[in-house]
Amino acid sequence: MDRSAILERIKGWGSAFTPAVIGDTLAMFAPLVDRPDEATVLRDQAYGEDPRHRLDIFRTGAAGDKRPVLLFVHGGGFVMGDKGGPDAPFHNNIGAWAAKSGLVAATMSYRLAPAHGWPAGGEDVCRAVRWIAANIAEHGGDPDRIFIMGQSAGATHVADAVVMGDAPIAGALMISGLYDIGRAERNQFQAAYFGAEEQHFPARSTLPRLAASEIPCFYSVSEYDPEDFQRQAAWMVEAWVQQRARWPEMHWLAGHNHLSSVSQVGSPHDDLGPMIQDFIARVGAFR
Repeated sequence: MDRSAILERIKGWGSAFTPAVIGDTLAMFAPLVDRPDEATVLRDQAYGEDPRHRLDIFRTGAAGDKRPVLLFVHGGGFVMGDKGGPDAPFHNNIGAWAAKSGLVAATMSYRLAPAHGWPAGGEDVCRAVRWIAANIAEHGGDPDRIFIMGQSAGATHVADAVVMGDAPIAGALMISGLYDIGRAERNQFQAAYFGAEEQHFPARSTLPRLAASEIPCFYSVSEYDPEDFQRQAAWMVEAWVQQRARWPEMHWLAGHNHLSSVSQVGSPHDDLGPMIQDFIARVGAFR
């Protein structure tokens, strides 16, 4: 499918985020994205004690190469999702693209709500980063240049990991995340993770602390993201301008919806991948 046909289909769906749109978006990109060479992938490395404390490492080069590392954190509304197995197009596409781009990559699974509420996701991201820092050198990665990237709920967990300050993070990329829980739309997925008691929402929001953080951050919002994610991006810009009198690194992904932003990484029509490469190259050069 050519680029114009893809963009036309996404435009036709608009900002709808229904099971049908989710399925059609993934089905559209599944045949187009990169697949990894399984000989270069280490599957299901345990970074903690829980059965979901597992990550896959996509290796490139050799021990001692000290390449930048990208850890990807999946979405799923806090209650579902996975890093993907050997035959899954997603999120192996992130690992395959990253390895092809000269990075060492990892994709992780984490504990889910309702069994594990806030701040389990952020804690698991920090736990995974610490494991990577201790082990990635033998796979060609640089423990001083670990970048974390998440989409949707994964972006929210990445935001928590940034403000927790409990792991050696060189930079963070947040794709369509939630940062102000108090002003977010109420739904059963958020309630499962953040709880329903509004007095706790300010402490569970990352917005002001992200704006004050010294960790380099990359944000994006898609043209056809649902309204709540559009507002969250606007509030992030507002918080940065109030705190620093300048904009954050906020990217507007033209023609994309909530899922296409990451599901098209590694395809011939990839818009986000070059932005990720540029951010890592700029930030990593100063580490």
